[in-house]
Amino acid sequence: MANDESPATHGTSRLGWLALIPAAILLLAWWATAGGERIVVAAWPWIPSLGISLAFRIDGLALQFILLIAGIGTLVFVYAAGYMAGVKQRLRLFGALVAFMLAMLGTVSADNLLLLFVFWEMTSLTSFLLVGFKHEKAAARRSAQQALMVTAGGGLVMLAGFVMLGAIAGTYSISGLLASAPAWLDHPALPLALGCVLVGAFAKSAQMPFHFWLPNAMAAPTPVSAYLHSATMVKLGVYLMARLDPALHELALWQWLLVGFGGLTAAWSMLLALRERDLKRILAWSTVSALGTLTMLIGLPGTVAPGAMAAFLLAHALYKAPLFFVAGNVDHCTGSRSIDDLAGLAPRMPWTAAAAAIAAVSMAGLPFSLGYFAKDLIDIARAEGGVFVWVGYASLAVGAVSVAVAAVAAVRIFWHRSGRPVPAQIHEAGWAMRLPPLLVGGVGLVFGLQPEWLAPLLDHSAVAMGGVPPSTVIGVGTIGLDGMTGVVATLGAGIAIYLGWDRLHRTLERGFPLIDRVGMVAHYERMLKAIPALAGWTTRHLQGGRASAYTLLAAGSMGLALAVAALLLAPPAAPAPALPAGTAPALVAIALGAVAALFVRSSLLLLLASGLVGFGSAGVFLFVGAPDLAFTQFTVEVAFIVILVAVLLRTGATRESVAVPRQRLHELARASIATGGGLLAAWMVLAGLSGPADRALSDYFAATAVPEAYGRNVVNVILVDFRAVDTMGEIAVVAAAFLAVLPLLLALKHGKKETTR
Repeated sequence: MANDESPATHGTSRLGWLALIPAAILLLAWWATAGGERIVVAAWPWIPSLGISLAFRIDGLALQFILLIAGIGTLVFVYAAGYMAGVKQRLRLFGALVAFMLAMLGTVSADNLLLLFVFWEMTSLTSFLLVGFKHEKAAARRSAQQALMVTAGGGLVMLAGFVMLGAIAGTYSISGLLASAPAWLDHPALPLALGCVLVGAFAKSAQMPFHFWLPNAMAAPTPVSAYLHSATMVKLGVYLMARLDPALHELALWQWLLVGFGGLTAAWSMLLALRERDLKRILAWSTVSALGTLTMLIGLPGTVAPGAMAAFLLAHALYKAPLFFVAGNVDHCTGSRSIDDLAGLAPRMPWTAAAAAIAAVSMAGLPFSLGYFAKDLIDIARAEGGVFVWVGYASLAVGAVSVAVAAVAAVRIFWHRSGRPVPAQIHEAGWAMRLPPLLVGGVGLVFGLQPEWLAPLLDHSAVAMGGVPPSTVIGVGTIGLDGMTGVVATLGAGIAIYLGWDRLHRTLERGFPLIDRVGMVAHYERMLKAIPALAGWTTRHLQGGRASAYTLLAAGSMGLALAVAALLLAPPAAPAPALPAGTAPALVAIALGAVAALFVRSSLLLLLASGLVGFGSAGVFLFVGAPDLAFTQFTVEVAFIVILVAVLLRTGATRESVAVPRQRLHELARASIATGGGLLAAWMVLAGLSGPADRALSDYFAATAVPEAYGRNVVNVILVDFRAVDTMGEIAVVAAAFLAVLPLLLALKHGKKETTR
């Protein structure tokens, strides 16, 4: 496979100075949360009427993600300065990376569900720009489109879940929602709300059935893959599930969904990794497997699982980001990512080989590595899982394939001899591309040797998720006999898979064509083809060119939507208040006009009947205390009727009846929609009038009309001052309507002059 950019140079872009931005955020986050409870809270009002505020809260879990985003981000910017040197559009990439980083920071620190959603979708949009950076290539465009449709589409479903969850809990504050959890856990609508939320989380974190988009996103440049797809964006779904877990961890539905989908994703994606020959796609499938493991850990019952999740989250970022950097260096310097074309690179690329070896040790979970420390906690959490103890047996296969993937990245490419000479032009990457994988892998190595240094961070993160501190669960830096037994078994199985990788690959290639035809990728492609087909069908059947059909469709859709909304409302609890006696004639006029409009065929009589409805409505306004509104209605009706009668008389349309073909089906549809709409409107009016009157707005306008707007006519003050923009828009609409009618009036005037001549 050809590399992303031309093999290159040792140059470094000056845009690397942008690494100071995440570096400053890293230092600020650590300083602001050092010591104490590690909780920072800030809030500003945004939309108080909807319960939405710019609320941010940084606790142990948010801090861990912020440190990952800023820490890995710092080295990603340094790496991109070398990787993208000489690329003309590198400024666009750096700008999108900065925007993405800020959106990630906003997501993990937001303390309001709707604010979190705003930042969540910002990550989807910026990742779309990053994955599709090389937009001149069709593969990059398809990958970016697929990532956006899956993650942003899942986000919209998640928004529906957030709205329902906020309505159930009575607040959109995440901290408030967690605090009040016992009061709403038995709500009947909670399963539907959680289902919608999990769709968004699963889509973002590539859980089945949305797992396919992540490996396809490897069309992005390597700095993007290392940042978005190993340490940050794909872990947002994991973050959301971990954030809500303290409130939901006792629900059996929550546990089974997360453990079931997470375990299935972890196992299936590792099997799919064996089918790949592209190094980045192999690493991508192993990332999907790790995300499945994290999801499964969140769902496991017990108090150890949160600490295991926090440890594995950190360990995965510290070994997977360097491995993506390694894949980028190999691609950049050799022009290929295919493991069939790569072998014996260690003498030519010793620094990259060293970084790969350091990261692979942690990925394989070897003793004295951070990966081993995390997997030891995972084993304890699985044993505590009770009914989910079967997960431990399934994880053996996942761990074995992880060992094989680590061996492919660190041994096969750099130390395996394929019998072919290594081209002489291959050389080590520049310092900006060598340093980041060594630093990230080195940090993981140090923490593996001294995991007690991580105790404050992991303990606070686990407590924020409702678990116990990991430092109280496991003897730091110790290796028990049971742990060594598991390591030896996993290592042995992994070596066997590595040695038989090519044979397994050929076997799976022969046995998977059927799965390719029925898998999620095939369904996604069918969905894309179905969109234009559905559009064509709707165009042919719903857009026939008849205004009456459009009116029926619009009215029917609106009536159906209102009917669904009405079902969610309580019926009128008390009879509506009595209307003034003077409104009776006006109501009779409205009824007579409406009934007459159903039977008359003359355009003039139809116009007069509809005018009677308008005059009757003005009469109602007059007697219920809105004379200015009644005057406006009278004026509009008179002007409307006079102008249309003049047009009808001049065009001769009144001399013949309206030639409308009688179609029983259409007439029945119109009658049904009209009758249903009228009954629904009456029901909603009665429901509104029967409830307690909310005088908040009327009291506000009455109290502020004189001191703020200097007017005693409250209605006029509302129109001219408080809603001046709306009034200006209405005036603009009326003016536009007049300008539209003006040519017709001028034509009538011109026709009259021609007649008199």
